[in-house]
Amino acid sequence: MRITIAAVGRMKAGPERELVARYLDRAVGGGKPLALVGFDVIELSESRASSSASRKADEAKALRAALPDGIVVALDERGKAIGSEAFAKQILRWRDDGRPAVSFIIGGADGIDPDFVKSADLVLSFSPMVWPHQLVRIMLAEQLYRTTTILSGHPYHRGD
Repeated sequence: MRITIAAVGRMKAGPERELVARYLDRAVGGGKPLALVGFDVIELSESRASSSASRKADEAKALRAALPDGIVVALDERGKAIGSEAFAKQILRWRDDGRPAVSFIIGGADGIDPDFVKSADLVLSFSPMVWPHQLVRIMLAEQLYRTTTILSGHPYHRGD
């Protein structure tokens, strides 16, 4: 199953980008034996529309066009909060159900279009707080790597 992160906005070169790359490289290595592949990042430009609603609609259209067929997970502060082990088990269920891909969506500065969020298979929250997309990308990359360690029995994750 292919794993994709689709983000509105581009990360500049620097420690944040390097940290995302480090976690995703680890996830690639740990994911191969689990039939989890890709761990790709798609960066989309922010819309230049004049209103927030128009920007979110434009970005949603671009996201839909860029995503592979499969599960869509929107990251939103109003979403469901789950632990790392539940996150890993959900990815495992999708893989075992024969889903070809899972795409994780990180919105731009205005957030994600409400209709896009409603159409997502899962709306996931890392916190009720709003985080910059660079930090969300780091946290997601780490959780994807953690997922591979949980599913393979690696000692990185020290859950209960």
